[in-house]
Amino acid sequence: MRKEHFVVLMLDGRNRVVGESQISQGTLTASLVHPREVFRPAVSAAAAAIVLVHNHPSGDPSPSAEDQRVTQRLVEAGEIVGIRVVDHVVVAEGGFYSFQENDKI
Repeated sequence: MRKEHFVVLMLDGRNRVVGESQISQGTLTASLVHPREVFRPAVSAAAAAIVLVHNHPSGDPSPSAEDQRVTQRLVEAGEIVGIRVVDHVVVAEGGFYSFQENDKI
């Protein structure tokens, strides 16, 4: 993919996927994401938790400073609305980066 895509996987209370929603399609280097758009489908699906996923067309899965800020903002928003952010996974040709595995969530 030559553009960033941001997707939310919605999970039930046992962390089983109950739905997915593409939140945004960005440019070569960015994808705009707002908590309102991220949590709207999760609330509609009565999700207990979500996993955030987006790609890096550059091939490097390392999270940018903006990825880190957005993740923290979404974790905080999830605490407010009662939907836990389980992980944020960045996928790229060079592999993947999991915020949860790296103790960032």
